Amino acid sequence: MATGNRVFIIGVGMTKFERCDTDIRELAQQAANDALKDADIEYAKIEQAFCGYINGMSALGQITLYGIGMTGIPVYNVNNNCSTGSTALYMAYNAIRFGQNDAVLALGFEKMQKGPLEKQLPGLEKIAEEGEKEKKPPIAARMFGDAGRDHMEKYGTKPETFAKIAVKNHRHSVNNPRSQYQTACTLEEVLASRMVYEPLTILQCCPTSDGGAAAVIVSEAYLKKHPHPGAVEIRGMTMTTDRMEDWSRGRIGMVGAGMTERAAAKVYEMSGIGINDVQVVELHDCFSTNELITYEGLGMCKEGEGEKLVEDEATTYGGKWVVNPSGGLLSKGHPLGATGLAQCSELVWQLRGQAEKRQVANVKAALQHNLGLGGACVVTMYTKA
Repeated sequence: MATGNRVFIIGVGMTKFERCDTDIRELAQQAANDALKDADIEYAKIEQAFCGYINGMSALGQITLYGIGMTGIPVYNVNNNCSTGSTALYMAYNAIRFGQNDAVLALGFEKMQKGPLEKQLPGLEKIAEEGEKEKKPPIAARMFGDAGRDHMEKYGTKPETFAKIAVKNHRHSVNNPRSQYQTACTLEEVLASRMVYEPLTILQCCPTSDGGAAAVIVSEAYLKKHPHPGAVEIRGMTMTTDRMEDWSRGRIGMVGAGMTERAAAKVYEMSGIGINDVQVVELHDCFSTNELITYEGLGMCKEGEGEKLVEDEATTYGGKWVVNPSGGLLSKGHPLGATGLAQCSELVWQLRGQAEKRQVANVKAALQHNLGLGGACVVTMYTKA
């Protein structure tokens, strides 16, 4: 695998995630401008931009960025389902890594409708229509719920264990002013909330959200000329897609377990940093079941042992790792195009020591996992520069 040049993030920005009346371009411009300000760089110095979103007209990236500046740079519109934001970041990373540019912008944004994911993603109109007609639960809830049931059948995992993950992430979000939900909930409240698809109650499902997030990515040469005290290095980053054998693993395999395992292994090799060297993780908890399955895919424990991490409180403050200190998708929210860059922003703040009340102690390495079914998984390792 080619190593390429070193890659750094010097600026991040993120709006509050919430359902709002603000125009999508305004949300995106706010995130981009905040990242540019944080990076102490003028937009005119940006050489390319990668804009991730699901809903909206073609060339919305250009139309949005024209409100910041019309500099003639290449602007790419990126759509990769729920991993769209981290895909835009991955493209920006490679533009720096392989010497194409010295300063680029990755931007993700979304405005979502209420209701299931099939109403958000173009091409799923027939599934949405059939679901409404037959009164089926949302397709994503069925897929990740079935994966949770598979884990219960194979390894004896209890429904309460998945619910405890939702309790944890909602508790974490209390300290995140950008989170869509900032209220803690008890285990009893999670279990008593409306059943969507067993074992998933509504408080174990991520909400639809509006918001934007952005990052400025630069080369080592740029950073030497323009030192930045908050620089964070991307030590390894990769994207994987499905293999046929993944789906032969059953319902867990169909929600990205294989993609996660391969992406994580590649990033650990690229960075020389293993999961036991990491202090904080932002992972794709679109449903509580997927957080537990992802523990195993990232190598935080052996397959089938995710429940023990939850019961031992190994993934919260005082444990071995802090997973989703932002509140995760379950509580922070999940505006599809913005999620990957919001995860990136949180980890940059954690590495800088700027995460305020949710700051994890002594963060030296941070791991990001962003998943999109259909499929794409992006895993990234960050350290202080």
